[in-house]
Amino acid sequence: MTTETAARTEAPRVRSWPTTLGLLSGPLLWLAFFFLLPVVIVGAYSVGGLSLFPTDAGLSLFDWRRFLTGESIYMGLFWKSVRMSLTVSVVVVILAYPIGYFLALGTKRRKYVLLLVIIAPFLTSYLLRVLAWKVILGDAGLVNSFMFWSGVRSPDDPISWLIYSRFTVMLVLAYVWIPFVALPIFVTLENLDRSLLEAASDLGASRWRTFWRVTLPLSLSGVLAAFVFVFIPTIGEFVTPLLVGGIRGYMYGNAISDLFTQGLDWQTGSVLSLFLLTVVAILTALFGRFLQVRKVVTD
Repeated sequence: MTTETAARTEAPRVRSWPTTLGLLSGPLLWLAFFFLLPVVIVGAYSVGGLSLFPTDAGLSLFDWRRFLTGESIYMGLFWKSVRMSLTVSVVVVILAYPIGYFLALGTKRRKYVLLLVIIAPFLTSYLLRVLAWKVILGDAGLVNSFMFWSGVRSPDDPISWLIYSRFTVMLVLAYVWIPFVALPIFVTLENLDRSLLEAASDLGASRWRTFWRVTLPLSLSGVLAAFVFVFIPTIGEFVTPLLVGGIRGYMYGNAISDLFTQGLDWQTGSVLSLFLLTVVAILTALFGRFLQVRKVVTD
């Protein structure tokens, strides 16, 4: 047996556990210190295990019981945020799917140039892009100014629901998330086996029938991933409602922020934060499990 053959048949070296632990210690310490420890602190504060202010009630489950039984306004606010997030997620996926489809299957030339154009707005500040909508939708904004100029509305009677409302929050969130959501859909369709589409065409299926029977079912994993990509972050959204939502667009994340920064009721804020974290973790696990099962079935 030659030296080359012996080297080839030599068993792979197994890294010793001290080396492995040393390589993982940095990320694990970072995760423990900046994620697990804050969660533990919030959890302890939610039941009164920690107290920083004289008004803290001490060790008690009162805030949890009041929240879960609906005695406070926050459970209703949570479901309001869920409805808004669901609406935004569905609308965004519906609008982003044609974009991803066109980029992946509708054009071959300049595909990545168009992709760059789609994500170009994210080269600017998020706050600037959100505040720009106040200029467009405000009482003296572009839309109302056009209405005044065309005589459709009186200058004394602007369209008030265009700004500081649920509609405004959902519109701006949809604008923000559509380019992001188009990316996973684009990747899924880009990796689609083109021979399946050609086979459907050879069997006499129209383009519309091919889309419904072949393209859409095979891209559902990307669609679901895109839906989760929008739904989970927007449940706890608070920056956009703060800027363009007003009282009518107030969301669950705004309540958490206000409890910590203005109301100084950290115990209730901790309850709301931990509840949201638990819901997001459960949804992430369920969606991840569904995607794994779907992948096994399709394979």
